[in-house]
Amino acid sequence: MKRITSADNPQYRMLLKLAQSSRERRKAGLSLLDGIHLIDAYRQGFGAPVEVAVSETALADAEIVALLQRLRPLQPLLLSDGLFASLSTVSTPTGIVASIRTPRAVALPETLDSCVLLEDIQDPGNLGSILRSAAGAGIRHVCLSKCSVHSWSPRVLRAGMGAHFMLDIHEQCDLVEIARGFPGKVVVTVLNAGKILYDVDLSQTVAMVFGNEGAGVSAELGALAHETVAIPMPGKIESLNVAAAAAICLFERVRQRGGRG
Repeated sequence: MKRITSADNPQYRMLLKLAQSSRERRKAGLSLLDGIHLIDAYRQGFGAPVEVAVSETALADAEIVALLQRLRPLQPLLLSDGLFASLSTVSTPTGIVASIRTPRAVALPETLDSCVLLEDIQDPGNLGSILRSAAGAGIRHVCLSKCSVHSWSPRVLRAGMGAHFMLDIHEQCDLVEIARGFPGKVVVTVLNAGKILYDVDLSQTVAMVFGNEGAGVSAELGALAHETVAIPMPGKIESLNVAAAAAICLFERVRQRGGRG
């Protein structure tokens, strides 16, 4: 185990860049996983990460020590608690981070199955939650517009809780082109739509479209919808968080399909 106490150490500085900059993550083709669950989920699906770093305090955590055993022969970096805190994306550091090669999504198939189209989602927590709901609902493909938050940022990864490794995530997509050529039904949720979600058949091939937290779905993309639906809200609020709306829609599809994805 290599002990690092200086902020000038090149291995530490690389990890810090990955924690702080989406540009650096894209440039290096690397992402940063924060926490036991994410690192172990990656290990089970893809093998050992590129590098692992732990804090001095983390060596007293039995779960972290057990994970390091499973990652052998990879030798972790041992950081002072102060250095490690700068890498963590949460207020209470988890004690372990790992850099990984960002998995590359396969090319979009010529004929898409049921999928989720996300237009200009900005909040990392929202995106991570939507990815988790998509994976739980049995959706394979998630397509993000060019102005959406980077799906492999540490905060999105943390919110996704391992969902990234169960999905084909396609970034920098032309959602209008995808929707125009989609072989099934394109469904968009908007406020005050003439139909409610539960009155629309979602049991076949569908592309569920969710838009920006403030602006919603663009007019150009919305115009391609085969069904425009509203989620009924008898309470006195104007709208739902986009992650909550996506979860409701995705699992209504699961319900209509008798529990199948």
